[in-house]
Amino acid sequence: MRFDSKQNDRPEYDQVIQDIADYVLNYQVHSDDAWETARYCLMDSLGCAVLALRFPECTKLLGPLVEGTLVPYGARVPGTQFCLDPVKAAWDIGAIIRWLDYNDTWLAAEWGHPSDNLGAILAVCDFLSLQKLVHGENPLKMRMVLEAMVKAYEIQGILALANSFNRVGLDHVLLVRVASTAVVAWLKGGSREEVLAAVSLAWVDGCALRTYRHAPNTGSRKSWAAGDATSRGVRLADMALRGEMGVPTALTAKQWGFYDVAFSKTNADQKIKQLGDCEFQFPRSYGSYVIENILFKISYPAEFHSQTACEAAIILHPQVKARISAIDKIIVTTHESAIRIISKTGPLANAADRDHCLQYIVAVGLLFGDLSAECYEDEFHKEHPEIDRLREKIEVVEDKYYSKDYLDPEKRSIASAVQVFFSGGDKTGKVEVQYPLGHRRRREAGIPLLEEKFRQNLVSRFPPTQAEKILELFADQQRLENMPINKFMDLLVI
Repeated sequence: MRFDSKQNDRPEYDQVIQDIADYVLNYQVHSDDAWETARYCLMDSLGCAVLALRFPECTKLLGPLVEGTLVPYGARVPGTQFCLDPVKAAWDIGAIIRWLDYNDTWLAAEWGHPSDNLGAILAVCDFLSLQKLVHGENPLKMRMVLEAMVKAYEIQGILALANSFNRVGLDHVLLVRVASTAVVAWLKGGSREEVLAAVSLAWVDGCALRTYRHAPNTGSRKSWAAGDATSRGVRLADMALRGEMGVPTALTAKQWGFYDVAFSKTNADQKIKQLGDCEFQFPRSYGSYVIENILFKISYPAEFHSQTACEAAIILHPQVKARISAIDKIIVTTHESAIRIISKTGPLANAADRDHCLQYIVAVGLLFGDLSAECYEDEFHKEHPEIDRLREKIEVVEDKYYSKDYLDPEKRSIASAVQVFFSGGDKTGKVEVQYPLGHRRRREAGIPLLEEKFRQNLVSRFPPTQAEKILELFADQQRLENMPINKFMDLLVI
């Protein structure tokens, strides 16, 4: 229902905003699968975060806004010695989790990375726990972190199921801000009215443009945009709990609301917006569906739509490594979303451009039989001109069935296939991968590798004894859930 902004009676909050608030305030997590998967998501996200600390382009952005600022009983940033105010700590944690494009993923009509919300969740929970200790109260337990994760994942993921923000040029970090705002308002003990106000303010903020994820503007902002969004969620929730008023029809107000300003279709012929025809759709209600079906990036730090193509290319590596110069063409068959987001030709300007290029990722897989974050760096690219030569031979085509299965809620595949053709007329077989290793359908094979990924990431930053303590903790669900949050964060200080 649209609210007429000319009518000045104070309306009820939009139903979408009410549903988010009621979910975050009232939902009880009963799924054992959800609790367990939340543990794996936290484990993997922290591993991605500490691995990112190896990259100076990331670490230069971390720390207090004013050098030398001290925040007693503030929030810690894993893998560092920073203790910051919760807003900046959320920014830093969100940025390091996201920096290498290696954290978990959700794919639907909209895409995104629900673990981005951990910036807000960890920063606020650590801060609240330390404040409780100062006042002689018991700190929060890690079970609260896992519960907040389930709720943040669900809000972001359900909003993404049938609502494509990218098709109107908006970036998915909007959903991080909304989810983080709602969950932080709940964590801080907000009333229903305060949570409603906080969530409405998140929608009023509008949305970043996706242009920094696409040619010709692809750049490093995509690596810190989620940190910025989750940090903003902390700030908005704090303002609402201080009594800042909400905006009840932030979505539905005619002409001035989010739907009409940012989510309306444009008539291609007349170049005008068609107002009043676009509202969010919800194929299912909020629960724990998203975290139970989350996608892990286990093997390759690359945009998720490329994971199956990368896996197929690496499978083909032994067959082609001695015949690279004889390759005539490479056919990559994939789904529409991959083509729309990451298929690109021409020069690639930086690491952020390369890790969002399907052709680059396939070429590296075929050439080297592996893919790491270092493969995107300028130095590696300059040392291997054969990557670009191979990129020029790649043709990307859509398989309509792949695109259909990508959106099928019972399948949610991310299928791709790779086939190599040689100048002499022979060719390899067509290697098809329907589901990436991090998909729920491949959990049994994937989890041991996810745990090994975490171990390797930990030892890249922590001394062996400290890394082992962290590994032992994550191996025990009940012990992790019952640990005070401040003690958990103590383990992550370097």
